[in-house]
Amino acid sequence: MKPAGSNPLPPLTAGPHTRRLDLIAVVATFGGLLFGYDTGVINGALEPMKADLGLTAVTEGLVTSILLIGAAIGALACGRLNDLLGRRKALQILAVLFLAGTIGAVLAPGLGVLLPSRFVLGFAVGGASVTVPVYLAELSPTERRGQLTGRNELAIVVGQFLAFGINAIIGNVWGEDDGVWRYMLAVAAVPAVCLFVGMLRMPESPRWLLAHGRDDDALAVLMQVRPEERARAELAEVRELAAEEAQSQLGGWRDLRTPWVRRIVVAGIGLAVAQQFTGINSVMYYGSQVLTMAGFSQSAALIANVANGVLAVLGAVVCLWFLIDRFPRRTLIIGGFVATTTIHLLIAVASAVLPDGLGKAWVTLVLMVLFVFAMQLALNVPVWVTLAELFPLRLRGFAMGLSVLCLWVANAVISFAFPSLVETVGIQGMFLIFAIAGALSIWFLAKRLPETGHRSLEELEEDFSAGRF
Repeated sequence: MKPAGSNPLPPLTAGPHTRRLDLIAVVATFGGLLFGYDTGVINGALEPMKADLGLTAVTEGLVTSILLIGAAIGALACGRLNDLLGRRKALQILAVLFLAGTIGAVLAPGLGVLLPSRFVLGFAVGGASVTVPVYLAELSPTERRGQLTGRNELAIVVGQFLAFGINAIIGNVWGEDDGVWRYMLAVAAVPAVCLFVGMLRMPESPRWLLAHGRDDDALAVLMQVRPEERARAELAEVRELAAEEAQSQLGGWRDLRTPWVRRIVVAGIGLAVAQQFTGINSVMYYGSQVLTMAGFSQSAALIANVANGVLAVLGAVVCLWFLIDRFPRRTLIIGGFVATTTIHLLIAVASAVLPDGLGKAWVTLVLMVLFVFAMQLALNVPVWVTLAELFPLRLRGFAMGLSVLCLWVANAVISFAFPSLVETVGIQGMFLIFAIAGALSIWFLAKRLPETGHRSLEELEEDFSAGRF
């Protein structure tokens, strides 16, 4: 195996291929937008849904977590689906599932239809969380990979922001209607159609094409998104690595017996689970209810919760354009955990010592907004980019699916338990638990997480297999 980087690629120059790659990123990240909207919309839809369907604390947690259980299964299944059918076709299938799940949830007369529909939506969300980052990473040049792959996280938080904003508008205009939550859910049909139609004209991943012996098709795709000299050089690099992978027979569970493969898979799973134990999705799913408990009225909480969406988008934009390709991924991630763990402790202290009233409510809101901003500024974008970069080509679908499966299982457990735990230990106890989990995550990542930035995907694999983590 040659040393990483012994044959530098020709420089990346501007041209029509740059606009083509940007268009591909826009279309693919409709999957991230749907991910964000479908996970964020429950934040405002849950209260009217509880009143309309008579949900208890347990069934409330079930309505939220069934989507996440579906996402866990979808993440693992779509890792394999990506490898079998390709990234492009997988995204088309997921667009159909997004639309079908949305229609079923909107028309659901009760939990008997709502829960299966939310499961289908979750399967699509989990599939998108695996497929979109890998698709973008495999199409992106090394110099732009962090920014382009990270656009999926930007799309996710834009989707959540739209969910919060649309919930606030619909909730305040049609709040007296028992079925107002159905209007909130129905909006997701629009981006689902856009994703399906858009992917009809998008190319397949050149790395997937090469892995399936379609060299000419892979070169044709690379010529769309690179200068010609660069496209031919990248094709040669990926072809050489594919031959080496074929000899080593990577691709499934048995490969976890290989020490360097096991190390990066454990790092990927640990990173994915740690991200969820920040509690970010509990804030995104139950933020309005936390603010109501802190002292806001229900309508004011819906409006105040939009601040979480605004700061999430702002943090993601700053990370994408100023941080992700200028600082090591590992430094950003560990720094993000330090910031979020500190804010968890502050929320726990504020909830315990401040008297009930608007003062406590505003302090809680400010700290929650700072938490969301810190997550997006230094943690969420680098996490998803790192997961998309970490694994070797033939193992990428399997290992990404396994890591994101564990992410969604952790998300489902936390989201199901959150309402009951808050009733039992209060806001301060819940955020203290998140702080302890954050401290453990910092320890694990400092020991196990490798750096993935500023090297091609092929160079990363060569370094890892040679023990250079």
